[in-house]
Amino acid sequence: MTRIAIDAPTALRIVTEGIAIPAAHSLVGPAILRSHALSTIYRDAREGRIDSGEARRRLDGIATLKIRLLGDRVSRARAFTLAEQLGWDDTALAEYLAVASLQADVLATDDSVLVTAAEGIIPVGSLDELLP
Repeated sequence: MTRIAIDAPTALRIVTEGIAIPAAHSLVGPAILRSHALSTIYRDAREGRIDSGEARRRLDGIATLKIRLLGDRVSRARAFTLAEQLGWDDTALAEYLAVASLQADVLATDDSVLVTAAEGIIPVGSLDELLP
């Protein structure tokens, strides 16, 4: 089984495009993923890119997405260390790298900052590359 760490934009893509995750894969991410997804959905609705019905469908999709979300002491400490090593002002993106490095085989993201930062920490690929 391949454990795939994902970020919030990837989770939203899975939900909005109805992407099926094969049984041979499992998804993991940091607990903050749900808050990031909520903020993105809210912003999209507030700015008129989606209506409230679609916003609620996406929220339900995130709530029912089969993913293991982690926010334990070890992953938070790893995020803190990674943010320090990378010279970042915030730990938010470091949480994705921390969970990926501790619990996943690969990180699925299209975020250029995460892709660059992941070098030497965790292999990276886009969702299209990782799923058949």
